[in-house]
Amino acid sequence: MGDLEIRPATAEDVPAIVGMLADDPLGAQRESPDDLTPYLIALDRLTADPNQHLIVAIREARVVGTLQLTIVPGLSRRGAARAIIEGVRVHTTERGSGLGTRLIEWAVETSRRENCQLVQLTSDVTRTDAHRFYERLGFTPSHVGFKLQL
Repeated sequence: MGDLEIRPATAEDVPAIVGMLADDPLGAQRESPDDLTPYLIALDRLTADPNQHLIVAIREARVVGTLQLTIVPGLSRRGAARAIIEGVRVHTTERGSGLGTRLIEWAVETSRRENCQLVQLTSDVTRTDAHRFYERLGFTPSHVGFKLQL
């Protein structure tokens, strides 16, 4: 994995990121790779917020992975900050290579540097392979998540 670069995402990376977000049955229903305008607007908002880290993994000048890490200041847990991992995607050609592990390790290390006391994530109930992956990395399914579509 020495040829891998993990860095903040740029506008040039957005088409590849959106392509990965749309490259599964769930994402195909939610994403619109034909119109990048809302994604570029979102990238501007993310880039302006120091608590947001949208990163990409680059191999051979190609985006092969991404995730978003959000640092959330809090009052509970004695004023502890927590980190939320979202939008983890690994390009189909990289699955099984250890790249997903590297991305999560990056997120956990960054969370430690940001003095977070907890790293959390959610995963769609249908993504059983992802659940096994996260558990293998030490995450525990300790809560039930709820969402309200607006």
